[in-house]
Amino acid sequence: MRTGTIAAVFGVMLTMPTVADEHRSEGLRPAVAEYGMVATSEPLAVEVGVSILKAGGNAIDAAIATNAAIGLTEPMNCGIGGDLFAIVWDAKTEKLYGLNASGRSPYRANLKLFRNKGITKLIPPKTPWAWSVPGCVDGWDRLRERFGTMSWSQLLGPAVTMAEEGFPVAPIIAGGWRGAERMPDLDARTVYAPNGRAPRAGETFRNPALARSYRSIIAGGRDAFYLGPIADEMLKGSQAKGGLFIRQDFEDHTSTWVDPVSTTYRGHTVWELPPNGQGIAALEILNILEGYDLKGFGHNSADHLHRFIEAKKLAFADRATFYADPAFNPLPVAELISKPYADRQRKRIDPDRAARGVRAGDSKLVHGDTIYLTVVDKDRNAVSLIQSNYYGFGSGIIAGDTGFVLQNRGELFVLDEDHLNRLEPHKRPFHTIIPAMATKDGKPWLSFGVMGGDMQPQGHAQVFCNLVDFGMNVQQAGAVPRCRHDGSSTPTGEVETDGGEVYLEDGIDPAVAKALAGKGHRMAGSGTSYGGYQAIRIDWDSGKLYGGSEPRKDGMALGY
Repeated sequence: MRTGTIAAVFGVMLTMPTVADEHRSEGLRPAVAEYGMVATSEPLAVEVGVSILKAGGNAIDAAIATNAAIGLTEPMNCGIGGDLFAIVWDAKTEKLYGLNASGRSPYRANLKLFRNKGITKLIPPKTPWAWSVPGCVDGWDRLRERFGTMSWSQLLGPAVTMAEEGFPVAPIIAGGWRGAERMPDLDARTVYAPNGRAPRAGETFRNPALARSYRSIIAGGRDAFYLGPIADEMLKGSQAKGGLFIRQDFEDHTSTWVDPVSTTYRGHTVWELPPNGQGIAALEILNILEGYDLKGFGHNSADHLHRFIEAKKLAFADRATFYADPAFNPLPVAELISKPYADRQRKRIDPDRAARGVRAGDSKLVHGDTIYLTVVDKDRNAVSLIQSNYYGFGSGIIAGDTGFVLQNRGELFVLDEDHLNRLEPHKRPFHTIIPAMATKDGKPWLSFGVMGGDMQPQGHAQVFCNLVDFGMNVQQAGAVPRCRHDGSSTPTGEVETDGGEVYLEDGIDPAVAKALAGKGHRMAGSGTSYGGYQAIRIDWDSGKLYGGSEPRKDGMALGY
C-alpha cells in the first residue's frame, strides 16, 4: 500500500462531516458505484476490500480481506481473538445464507467453579475467566470454503504487509486506542501501547506478532489457529494467566450455518440471524412500529420517538428472558417475530405515558465494541458481516505471542442456574453483534448494520425507518441524529424497574426532550454512543450501488 494512496484515502476520511443537525445531515449524499462497493469504519480496510474486488475477487473474498485488515487497523473493536456473524446473498443460487461463527465457553467453565471463586453475579470482563473460544478464523474459513475464490495468501497478504510495514492510525480510532494504556496485561500493553502510550492520530503503528499469526493462517489455514501453532500459543498463555482453555476447546470448535429469520416492513423483508444474537429484537421493534403512521408523526418528533422507545422496551424485555444458545434450549423465535404477537405488544403501549418495570411478553409463546462491514460485487453477491472483541480490546489480555487480544464474550453469561442464558460448558453466550439485510421483490435491496452493543437493534430499526418511512437516502439514514434508550432488563440478569434513561443526540429539537419528559421518560442528555452504521443499497433499475458510511466513525463507502 503506497503512501500516496494512503494520503488519498485519508483525504476522503478527513472531509467526512460530523453530525450537527438535521438540516446539515439532509445535505449528505451517498457514494455511488456500478461494479462493486465496500463500506466499513476504517478507510485503509475499505481500500483493501476494493482492491480485492478489482483483482477479480468476489464480495466474500473482499469481506474476509477487509476484516483481516481492520483487525489490524481498529484492534480495540475487532480481531481474530473475537467472533463473527454474517449474512450472505449468493447470486448463483439467489438465496440468503446465515453464518454463526461465535465461540463457546471452555469445557472447564461451570457455575460451581465460579461460585468457588466467589463470583455469583457477573463474570469480571477484563479477566481470563471471560474468555470464550474465538470464532472469527473458522468463520472466515467457512465463508471462503463455500463462496470464496481466492487463496489465504491473497486474502491476508495486504493485512500482513500493513502489519509489518506499518500504517497511520485514523483519528477517531486513535481516541479509542488510548484504552490500551490502562490494560492490566503487560503483553497487551507492549503490543498496543509501545513505549508506554497508544499511537496518536496519524502516527505509524506496526504489529509484527499479528503478521506472524496471519502468516501461520496463510500456511496452514484455519487449522493453524485451532489445531496448530496459534492454538499452542493461546493454550500456553491461558495456562500462564489463569484461563480455563484446554486443547479440546479449540479442537471441537465449529461454526454453524443457520437460516436467517425475517419479518416484513412496508413492502420490504428484513433479515436477521436467530439467537444466540439479538437480531430478532430489531424485527420485534419494526413489527410494533409498523402499526403506527411514523411519517405522519414527523421524524424524531416526540410522538415518533415515544413509540420507538416503548417498542424497544418491550423487545428488550423479551431479549432478557428468551435469548440464549438454541442448542441448549428451544427458543420461541417464530412467535416473538410474528405479526400477531406484535399486535398484542403494541396494545401495551400507552401513547401518553412511558412504561416502567417492563416485563417480557407471554412466556407461553413456546458495552460493545465492534466493527461492521458490507460488500457488494459486480455479480451482486452481497455480504453483511459483523465482527467484535466485545469490550474495547476485549478482555485486554493477549494469550501467547499472537499479536491479538482475546474476546470477553463469556461475560455475557448469567450465573443463575434457572436462566436460559446460564453458564454451561461448551455453550455459546448471548451475543450483541448482528448483521442485517433487506430484500425487496425477492432480491437484495439493502445490506446494513449498526455496531455498538445494546444500540444495535435500536439502530437497525431507526435507520430502516429513516429509509422507508421518511424517504432518506442511504447516507442520510445513518447520519441524522438518533435516539438511544438504556436501562432495560438484560440477558445477564439485571432487571429494569424505573423505565431506564433516554438519550437524544445533538441536533434533535430540545422541545422533543421536554415533551418526552412530560410523558414520563427520564431524559439523560446526549452524552452516549449512538453506534456506527454502514450500508450499501442495490438499485436494480439503474444498476448502481449506493453506499452510506457512519460520520461518527472514521470510515467510508467506496466503490468503482
